[in-house]
Amino acid sequence: MLSGPAWRGRAAAHRDRVDALVGPYLQRRAAGSTHPVIDFLFTYYGHKPAQLKRWHPGFGAVLIDADDYAGSRGYHEVSVTAREGGLIAGWTADPAFLEKRRDTIEFVARLLSATATRPAQLSCFGLHEWAMVYRTDDVRHQQVPLRLGPEGTDAVVESMQLRCTHFDAFRFFTPEAAPRNAEPLTRESQIDREQPGCLHANMDIYKWGFKLTPLISSDLLLDAFELACAARELDMKASPYNLLDFGYAPIRIETASGRAEYVRAQAEISARAEILRTRLLDVCRELLATADQALGFRR
Repeated sequence: MLSGPAWRGRAAAHRDRVDALVGPYLQRRAAGSTHPVIDFLFTYYGHKPAQLKRWHPGFGAVLIDADDYAGSRGYHEVSVTAREGGLIAGWTADPAFLEKRRDTIEFVARLLSATATRPAQLSCFGLHEWAMVYRTDDVRHQQVPLRLGPEGTDAVVESMQLRCTHFDAFRFFTPEAAPRNAEPLTRESQIDREQPGCLHANMDIYKWGFKLTPLISSDLLLDAFELACAARELDMKASPYNLLDFGYAPIRIETASGRAEYVRAQAEISARAEILRTRLLDVCRELLATADQALGFRR
């Protein structure tokens, strides 16, 4: 049970942390500017900055003096006993919402658990971004040029084996690039293919986190977002795009030294993701145990 001053302090600290991560970007965006690296974290994932700034304590915590949460998705009002006696109103994550999201929680738990059991593969060298522009004029980021030009980009793809294991990257490969992948990927095989070295699988910890909001804490969600920011930056530094005007020096994966640099950075992201994946998986298991317990009581 968190008093008004207690939870408002945590909420303010959370907003300050979000602003420190993406505040200048959000100011530029409000002025109409676009950004080929950071935009992805809000456009592709679809979790808006205002939603990220909204603080949630996670399932089981009761917020006192919290009319701000009236009508918020996933919350309901409860009466709790104050320390000095008597009942006071509070807001907390709704068990009915937990039950409603049960299938999603079960899927996320299965995916995270399966991913964690596999060794990290660190040999893709970020070529998924190159495969998305292979032999096509339909370049995803029209405002920035290809660092090696179309022919040079195609030559890099043709010089190495594509080893993508993440379906949501693979599905954007050009028709000419898809058959070059080590194996075909499908949505149905996602749980069987995800592995902890993959940048996008590690970025997706953030996605799975916000899909479970407000059942998980914003502290965990923001840790996952911070990791997604770092992974996205690495992703685009190793991409075929020239992003020097945006302050990103390239990781030249077409060279042996560039590939070694990429693998070192990828391994660091993977190590950070392992901790977050475990944290989120533990929360999913706790939520499912709570849901099972509630179902048992109803029976």
